[in-house]
Parts: sequence; C-alpha cells; structure tokens
Amino acid sequence: MREIHIEPTANPKVMKFTTDYTLIPGALELDRNSDISEIPVAQELFNYPFVSHIFITANFIAVAKEDIVEWDLVTENLKNVIEDELLANPRIYRQNKKEIFPIYSEMTPNPAVMKFVSNKLILDGFVEVKSKTESDEIPLAKAIFNEFEFVKEVFVSDNFVAVTKNDSVQWHEVMTAVRNLIAEFLQNGGNVSNLKPQKHASPVEKITNREYTENEQKISDILNEYVAPAVESDGGKISLMEYDEKEKTAKMLLQGACSGCPSSTATLKFGIENILKQFVPELVEKVEAVDG
Repeated sequence: MREIHIEPTANPKVMKFTTDYTLIPGALELDRNSDISEIPVAQELFNYPFVSHIFITANFIAVAKEDIVEWDLVTENLKNVIEDELLANPRIYRQNKKEIFPIYSEMTPNPAVMKFVSNKLILDGFVEVKSKTESDEIPLAKAIFNEFEFVKEVFVSDNFVAVTKNDSVQWHEVMTAVRNLIAEFLQNGGNVSNLKPQKHASPVEKITNREYTENEQKISDILNEYVAPAVESDGGKISLMEYDEKEKTAKMLLQGACSGCPSSTATLKFGIENILKQFVPELVEKVEAVDG
C-alpha cells in the first residue's frame, strides 16, 4: 500500500499529503467550481465542507482549508481518504483532456514482449530504449522503467509500445498495470520523446552512417514491401544492416519484439530467407540475424 506523509507548509491554511511516486505530469488547481467528475480523490476531499482548494502536482496533494476547523482534528481523516482513493486510482488525470488514448494489450511471438496498441499515432517513426540508463531523453520509456523494475527494454513505434520484461514476473500479473501507465501518460499529454524518432524507411543509415548500395536497396525494398508489415504488426522491426555480396548473405537488424525472440531464427530461415531467395536469388542465399 502506498504510504501518505503529512507535511505542514509555510501557509497555515495549507497541508501537504505526499506520496512516494508521481501522481500526475504537470499540475491541477481545483476549487468547488472546478469540474472534478473524473478526479475521485478531489470528489471525496470536497465532501468535507472546510476544504476550499486542492492542488495536485508531482508527488503530493495540497489541501487548503477554511478557518472553521483546526488541522489536528482533520489531517488523519484526510490522509485516510487520500490513501484509499490512491489505492483505487493511483494516478490522476488532467482536466480538459484533448485526446483519448485507449490502449489495448496484444501478445507477440516473443513471450517476453507485450505490445500495447493505440488507435492513434503515438510517434511518427520509432525509438528503441535498451535499458533504464538510456531512457532520460525518452520520457514515456523513463516512466515505464521508473515504475516497473521488471522492464528490460521499451520500443515505441507509430501507434504501439512494445515492452520487454525479465523473468521475474508473468505478463498476466503485470499487463494491466503497464497498460494503464501508458494510457495515463498519453492521456495526460506526456511528451513521448525528446529525441527525433528514427524513420522507418532506412534506419540502417543511423547505424552504419552510409547509404545503401544498389543491391542493398533492392533487398531493403523487398523487406519493406513483403516482410516489414507482418513483423511490425507483431511489435517488432526488421531492417537490412549489412550485405556481404561475396557470400550472398544479408544480415538483418532485429528490434522491438523481434530482438531476442525464440522464434525469430525460424522466421528468418524459413520466411524471410525464402522470400529473398524467391525475389532476388542472384543476390541472397543466406540470412543472418543481429539483435538490436
């Protein structure tokens, strides 16, 4: 259970109730004329006639009271109300939400990866965060890493977020919590990425800092047309990273749900390799995987 700490402020009419996690990106200032229809904790607090204003930001709720009561008579009651409401609704939505971001969960061929999908665009392009230490410039990924210790990687692309977990939990135990965090982050207008997303057309340029050769472009075009849509629907991404003309070997960069997936080797050998052999037999005899 989240513990609430009572903290006096410099204003004798205002008391802070602090928790150990972020309640909301940004801030809310509410009075008795505010629309609190979607803020249960505010509804409960305003049931007390002496509560005049409520301020919610970062990791605390500040309550302003009228002079009709003293704090020592009511702080414990308010603390209990806040604890109960945050237990039921750990995070708080902004008012006047501009967009609704319904999120649904979707299994992928990789049992370690769950795909969380929206019917709206989340990011124009993609970003991949391989660890918590790399998440500072990707606020959505940082929020996921900070909340869930079991998260290993986060991949955001177009209208979905693919999350890779470790073996300490099963998805049925944590899927709803992860989905809710992503939905609430987007609902509250959180900034997904401070970095410019990579573009789907040629992510290899970012990795190798070079243009495709004519033969590489032929292989990449086939991947984009015949392979990429199915792979991306499973929460992953596949790109041509390197091509060995002498050995006729195409090396594929695997990202998102594809990275580390037990079935990816079979997919490469019996799916992608066969497709490339069919369309460009003069170029490709073998396909190899490189995890992103």
